Amino acid sequence: MQTEQQKRILVVDDDEDIRNLLQEYFERNGFRVETVADGQEMRQIWPAKPFDLIVLDIMLPGDDGFTLCKAIRSKSNVPIIMLTAGSDETDRIIGLELGADDYVGKPFNPRELLARIKAVLRRYEEAPDQGGVSAQKVQFGNWCLDLSNRELSSPEGEVHSLNGADFNLLRLFLTHPGQVLSRDDLSNHLRGRDASPFDRSIDVQISRLRGRLNDDGKSPQVIKTVRGEGYILTVPVSAA
Repeated sequence: MQTEQQKRILVVDDDEDIRNLLQEYFERNGFRVETVADGQEMRQIWPAKPFDLIVLDIMLPGDDGFTLCKAIRSKSNVPIIMLTAGSDETDRIIGLELGADDYVGKPFNPRELLARIKAVLRRYEEAPDQGGVSAQKVQFGNWCLDLSNRELSSPEGEVHSLNGADFNLLRLFLTHPGQVLSRDDLSNHLRGRDASPFDRSIDVQISRLRGRLNDDGKSPQVIKTVRGEGYILTVPVSAA
């Protein structure tokens, strides 16, 4: 496994001052960093060069961050942290819906962004069997999740790749079957912080995951809502 000092980060931001600041700060903290100003420059080096994480600004000339996030997710599960307008929850939700793993609002403290990066990278490196079923494939209800390649198999045999955020959320439920997980529990596991009272991104992720599982939001059978407490995975979980 790579050490933290070997981790490679790509920063995509049209603000030269931010690019220089983040490159200097991340490199001081042991990362290898490359920066680009827009999507055109990004496509010149990615995916030809491997990166362990991409920091992606939403407001970019040419293709915006949403377009680039979607393009990245069509080819790779590389972790993505989006830089959003500080008060715009819509941007955050759209980013998560497109497959971003986390977000940081501008203006931001580089130390906070570094902490988010380390948290996301830790989640990607966690062993699949931590806290739950020790197996490469996990059966839950009539569904099956392959932990090694992040593929979800439906009862009909259809196979779909999960992006980082969806995979991490589903794996969290699979390692805590039958346990009510509050929004704070989910946010702490997924993002390393409590959920803000006005931040609906966890609920959006739950809704998207239910959609992937064909789990009717009005009467869900796989991930149920416990009013006033949180969410619970109610189907049996076992090694496949």
